[in-house]
Amino acid sequence: MKIVENLWQVGGAEYTTVEDAAVYLLRFGDKAALIDAGCGNANDMMIENISEALPPNVAIEYLFLTHCHYDHTGGADKVRDCYGCKIVAHELDAIYLEKGDSNVTAATWYGARMEPLVLDHKFNSKSETFQIGKGQLSAHHCPGHSPGSVIYLVDLDSKCVLFGQDVHGPLDDSFLSDRDDYNRSLEFMIQLNADILCEGHLGIYRGRQEVRRFIQTYLNPAKI
Repeated sequence: MKIVENLWQVGGAEYTTVEDAAVYLLRFGDKAALIDAGCGNANDMMIENISEALPPNVAIEYLFLTHCHYDHTGGADKVRDCYGCKIVAHELDAIYLEKGDSNVTAATWYGARMEPLVLDHKFNSKSETFQIGKGQLSAHHCPGHSPGSVIYLVDLDSKCVLFGQDVHGPLDDSFLSDRDDYNRSLEFMIQLNADILCEGHLGIYRGRQEVRRFIQTYLNPAKI
């Protein structure tokens, strides 16, 4: 599904399988990037969706992981095997991906096992910018849902697009969630004044007021 020019959703419950979190594809000229990878059970379907959006001469350079949970990361190795892309995550979640921790990565919630995942780039700063072809993507550490949760920002089609993924949570002890961090991260996201929010499970929100309204909903602990 095309969201704006050079941005598509290629994975998620309506596009691959119900267990998958949303997977987004971004194009920057002759290079491209993916946000998250799903759990890997419907990888062939995702590849087919990608091929419908991207010409064969456009290379997927990066796979950016928003956090360590299995529905976002279980298919990461398959994606790298297919496209030769670099997998990026924050080092605070990389710990659990690299050792294959099925509890913290929530693989057990899906009746699955998290295989150890080798990462190509781990960042440990508050933010980092990546050059992708003719464009840029910025990563921002926004903990709470997990210790190393990350949001990504890009400017596409004159719009500020926020990949907040699991803005809605949930928070759970097995995830090592932290409510204070989570609230601070939500407040940071609100201040970004994004035009479009691409969430991990609950859809796409357009317009600054609608994005703000959606994020503010989860600042109320009773609604998490």
